[in-house]
Amino acid sequence: MPEPNVERELMSAEEGVCEVRLWQAVVVRTIQDWMSGPLRQKRQAESYLFDRNTDFARVCESAGLNADDLRVRLTKIGSRLHPEPAISA
Repeated sequence: MPEPNVERELMSAEEGVCEVRLWQAVVVRTIQDWMSGPLRQKRQAESYLFDRNTDFARVCESAGLNADDLRVRLTKIGSRLHPEPAISA
């Protein structure tokens, strides 16, 4: 049987993992809304993801993610999903 201190540390570590997964789910849901939600949700998600706000950075930090790196990756994905129209001369 584990000692009480070891058991407490294991429980604390498990809670930490669950919290990280919860915040990761928040980020994933926001990305899903941005990519394929109804127009209003897409716009709200886009604003949340790409406008420089501290909430998004904190959520990413809590999820174990780098907000700036994620924005760069999402920008690349967004350019493939919504390519700029070609300008004809």
